[in-house]
Amino acid sequence: MHIPAGRTVALVGPSGAGKSTFVKLIPRFYDVSAGTITIDDYDIRDFKLNCLRKHIATVPQEPILFSGTIYDNILFGNPKATEEDVHAAAISANAHNFICKLPNKYQTEIGEGGLKLSGGQRQRIALARAFLKNAPILILDEATSSLDSEAENLIQQALKRLMHGRTTLIIAHRLSTIQSADTIVVFDSGEIVEIGNHQELLQKSYGLYQRLHEEQFNKKFTMTI
Repeated sequence: MHIPAGRTVALVGPSGAGKSTFVKLIPRFYDVSAGTITIDDYDIRDFKLNCLRKHIATVPQEPILFSGTIYDNILFGNPKATEEDVHAAAISANAHNFICKLPNKYQTEIGEGGLKLSGGQRQRIALARAFLKNAPILILDEATSSLDSEAENLIQQALKRLMHGRTTLIIAHRLSTIQSADTIVVFDSGEIVEIGNHQELLQKSYGLYQRLHEEQFNKKFTMTI
């Protein structure tokens, strides 16, 4: 498959289909056993590992935060950034307002894994870190699942800003969030079985994407009282 620069590609499929393994190949958490992955026609195995990963930002479904301050957790995205850069990244991630309401603001200790923050707050810190890194390739493991509607709206706004102008891969669990993706890649049992945009895939009779879409949007519930 070929992903043009600046495009958004969504990866969908049943659990265990290979979506997460696929995206882990790009920063070389795994190496391919056959074939190649190239960026601008260069095999990624020819890059120094730290150089390759410097150009990739990842926002996982469960953000990885460390014991320490909010400031230090955001700064992890770019240790050479200035205080002004950190604040700008937090503003872009819709995190600045809630940070400023905390007793010690950016110097607030968040505990191991960010346990002193809500799920939505932790995710916005992770987004701020990605803004600060400013990498051209972005990998998202649907960052809005398991959040309340207010937090989800704030994160969706920040994600639109973060994705702008970047090559973005999204592991999608809810098909409603990726209908505007440039390309949707459907995985099943470790293989790519369909590629197209939302409308093209819906028109495929008995296709896997059509079936997944129907399961999510046309569920019928029976209630007995």
